[in-house]
Amino acid sequence: MAEIQITTTQNVTIAFTAAEVGERILAYFIDLIIKIAYVGLVITILGGLSNNGGIAFEENFDSDPWSIMAVIIILGAPVFLYTIVSESLMNGQTIGKKLAKIQVVKIDGYRASFLDFFIRWVMRFVDINIFSGVIALVSIGSSKKHQRLGGMASGTGVITLKNKVNISHTILQEVSDDHKPTYLSVIKLSDNDMRIIKENFIRARKSQDFKTILIIKQKIIDVIEEEPKEGVTAENFITCILKDYNHFTKNM
Repeated sequence: MAEIQITTTQNVTIAFTAAEVGERILAYFIDLIIKIAYVGLVITILGGLSNNGGIAFEENFDSDPWSIMAVIIILGAPVFLYTIVSESLMNGQTIGKKLAKIQVVKIDGYRASFLDFFIRWVMRFVDINIFSGVIALVSIGSSKKHQRLGGMASGTGVITLKNKVNISHTILQEVSDDHKPTYLSVIKLSDNDMRIIKENFIRARKSQDFKTILIIKQKIIDVIEEEPKEGVTAENFITCILKDYNHFTKNM
């Protein structure tokens, strides 16, 4: 399961799960069904007008090809522009994406703009329309952030919005009922402080970034104004801080 890490303008890194190929295909076919339904409705309406107007209706269009072209452009525009208009108005989603619970986001932390959606839309003709989507499938499967060519060109990615959050993704920490807090001044920290501490601590420990762990330790000390107990390592100190905080706040 690929991960897309977005660094916000406040220099906070947030990790999202990239949408799976199956989720994106589902969204594509939902949107395709909507387009087909629209085309079917238009054909039905035009057929009804033709039958009611009879020969006069048909002769009018036969004698004026420009009228035919204008009608085709006007009636075809919703299908042609469906994706770019939907994503621009629905913050990176179409109806299909919304139902599949996925969304287009900018991977540099800024809000995706119309230009980003336009680049994705233009590249659809290469990614999806040529070779029946094979190019898109290959690029999504081979890229680190599951991006198709349009995503790479626009600096965007598609994330899943499905609820895959567990305790490890929150400020919560498993704490036993008989846990005895060590650092009482931990209550000086806020929920947001703990979220940042936990996210960065997990990431640093996973990558064995001991320098960052020491920085986190010092930041905690600066706020709670309490030193670690003698002989306690930086990792154990931070883990204890997380447990102590949850001990004091779990019943609030």
